Amino acid sequence: MTISYDGIKPWGRNLSEYRGMFALTDDDLQKNILGCSDGPASFNAQMTANGHSVTSIDPIYAMTAAQIEGRVNETWQEILEQVRNNMEMFVWKHFKNPDELGQARLSAMKQFIADFEQGKAEKRYIKASLPDLPFEGNQFDLALCSNFLFLYDEHFSDDFHIEAVRELCRVAKEVRIFPLHGLQNTLAKQVEPVEKALRADGWMVARVPVNYEFRHGSNNMMQLKK
Repeated sequence: MTISYDGIKPWGRNLSEYRGMFALTDDDLQKNILGCSDGPASFNAQMTANGHSVTSIDPIYAMTAAQIEGRVNETWQEILEQVRNNMEMFVWKHFKNPDELGQARLSAMKQFIADFEQGKAEKRYIKASLPDLPFEGNQFDLALCSNFLFLYDEHFSDDFHIEAVRELCRVAKEVRIFPLHGLQNTLAKQVEPVEKALRADGWMVARVPVNYEFRHGSNNMMQLKK
């Protein structure tokens, strides 16, 4: 069996997972952060409640909270069913089983839904998508791209990935991307072209091990620094 999606699915992760995926330190949390393709994650809501600064972008933010909740309700069972059919692809350490995974995701998404309308009014949630972001150069200290670039390697070209990462590098002084594996748990074919292009642009690019592994072998992030 394999995992296959007909498009990008809304799937919310929480602050603890973001800390693991991106090796975020306490000092990192004090920075002005851009969350790219955050979707219905509770990261922004939890960070804001703790007094931190996060701006999240995603095309899904064009919808209302009720519409996003409806979209989540339409898709989360499908995602869990694919997980159940491919149990061997995952490391059952952070979650004991698919049911616990589902409850954690729904909890994160409920936190997001409760925060969304206020956050949208405060411009913490902005409808935008790569590779064209409505921000000034170096507006953010740190940009995080979670479970979009590289994960959907079968849906987006090398050129799209390169331009998307260049745009993240334009608006932030440092960029971190997780994961580097596609849906089939193999290194995404776009990783090496992105590394080559961004090094040619003058960026320091590294694959950094992180203390987070849900998909087998997928425990590295890409870190880009000027």
